[in-house]
Amino acid sequence: MPRPVHPDRRPAVVAGASSGIGAETARALAAAGFPVALGARRVDRLEELATEIREAGGEAFVHALDVASTESVEKFAAAVTAGLGEAEVVVCNAGLLAPGSLLDATTDDLAAEFDVNVLGAHRLVRAFGAGMVERQRGDLVFVSSDTALRARPFMRGYSATKSGLEGLVEALQMELEGSGVRASVVRPGPTWSEMGSDWDAEAGAKVLTEWVKWGHARHSHFLKASAIADAILTVVSAPRGVHISPVDVNPEAPLEGK
Repeated sequence: MPRPVHPDRRPAVVAGASSGIGAETARALAAAGFPVALGARRVDRLEELATEIREAGGEAFVHALDVASTESVEKFAAAVTAGLGEAEVVVCNAGLLAPGSLLDATTDDLAAEFDVNVLGAHRLVRAFGAGMVERQRGDLVFVSSDTALRARPFMRGYSATKSGLEGLVEALQMELEGSGVRASVVRPGPTWSEMGSDWDAEAGAKVLTEWVKWGHARHSHFLKASAIADAILTVVSAPRGVHISPVDVNPEAPLEGK
């Protein structure tokens, strides 16, 4: 029996594509020949990225997406299917991160983070996963964080949301066993992105100081978002029958004397 292969055309959804890891992932996938569906709340940023991708010879589709809204996710999924065809790849990258202590955070603060970082991913799975199972192929990729393995202080509920996300994906992987659909975790270490760029200087300094205090920052290097995008491209480009997960991507320490 011939080994099943990916189809020639593999539309890819990128949630949270307006900046950072999401935008770089969309660029990497488009450059590799994936038609990309860009979703985020900042549609103007998506349009700019789509223009860039098209000028480089790629195919891009734009639609508003708020993963904290079931209605928005359902409208997005319907528009993507109509515009690009059935999604073969879904990258669950939308995230919410805020500085602060757990004692100071309100329950509503934490609920908002879980709504985006965990439930938002599940909404995307609900919208696209059943079709993948029916076709017996597809990739669901979840952008997690190294904080899922070792919590960091003064980041409110972020570490808990990423631990919760990975628990969800671990169960999903077992449920999808033998379906032809792969659920994969890509776990970035410290990465330069717009997440955290809106923190005030004092809050940011406190977080970094606490990272050093608790041994989370062995050196000052951060990853470029493109490094995570490359890892995601590797995961979804693996031949059928190969499942790459989890993938830890961390910044390398500088060479001594350099």
